[in-house]
Amino acid sequence: MKILRIALIMKLAVGLLVSLSGVEIKTGALEKTEFIFQSAPFSSCHASTIAETRSGPVAAWFGGTQEGHPDVGIWLARHDGKSWSAPVEIANGVQEDGKLRFPCWNPVLFQSKKGPLLLFYKVGPSPSRWWGMIMTSDDGGTTWSRPRPLPDGILGPIKNKPVEMPDGALLCPSSTEEAGWRIHVERTVDLGRTWTTTGPLNDGKEFGAIQPMILFHPANRLQLLCRSRQGRITECWSEDGGKTWSGMKATPLPNPNAGIDGITLKDGRQLLVYNPVTRGRTPLVVAISRDGRSWKTAVVIESKPGEYSYPAVIQAGDGKVHITYTWKRLRIMHVVLDPKKLP
Repeated sequence: MKILRIALIMKLAVGLLVSLSGVEIKTGALEKTEFIFQSAPFSSCHASTIAETRSGPVAAWFGGTQEGHPDVGIWLARHDGKSWSAPVEIANGVQEDGKLRFPCWNPVLFQSKKGPLLLFYKVGPSPSRWWGMIMTSDDGGTTWSRPRPLPDGILGPIKNKPVEMPDGALLCPSSTEEAGWRIHVERTVDLGRTWTTTGPLNDGKEFGAIQPMILFHPANRLQLLCRSRQGRITECWSEDGGKTWSGMKATPLPNPNAGIDGITLKDGRQLLVYNPVTRGRTPLVVAISRDGRSWKTAVVIESKPGEYSYPAVIQAGDGKVHITYTWKRLRIMHVVLDPKKLP
């Protein structure tokens, strides 16, 4: 009986979401929904990431006994145009002495335009004490370089992918948790060898925000959207291509203290994947905006009880949008959308 009540509440919540969005929920854009794997050597997984390489899509996530357990490593699968390969562990937190092992966290894949496939991830006992790592692949994720730590004070992109600027520099949306939840942007002009950083963009008190993502707007403007503890997605804006940023403000978009991700589509529209509630991690929806301020729900990806969270999203060379996300901490889901069919 309790399950039926929960299901009814979720159905009503999605109906309310539809009415508030001002548009009909369009499902014609949804072309494919599939699990990346059906079975795996780990019992729990989370925090997926996806990139398009020259040999096809590749996805990664962390997996192990449970989040924060020392056996959690970074797992990866590649798509050959027909199906996903079996997951393989490509990184773990075993230290040089071979005795100490820490959990891995939040992988971020990024395919640079002219360079290798990059993998950023974190290692450490907790998000307040982790450090950044990087690996590279020259063959679309089949083989990988030896992992190396990022410089002290640099974590790399925390959850969401970097963006590549016209001059080739990568802007990496990042955050820290040891002195309040604070965001910052790191910049590298040589694919992770040297770095600069903006320093904190919020004080962690008025807004506790982490895991930012970056959107592009006309006239060299950039927009950061973040997960927060305040029940809202928060934002910062840059008018000079990411050199300086405005103070943080709350948007009207609800957030249940859960990860988000988004992209600027090739046609200039903004696309956001998030949980449009203040509690729980369902439903998971895709929203569209022209200006990054007014958003309308276009697709409800998940609406049943359960955790559907931590989306990652890219637009492939053929224009299709690929989304991966956590499915009940048991599997990673892959979704393909046709953005031309989004309202």
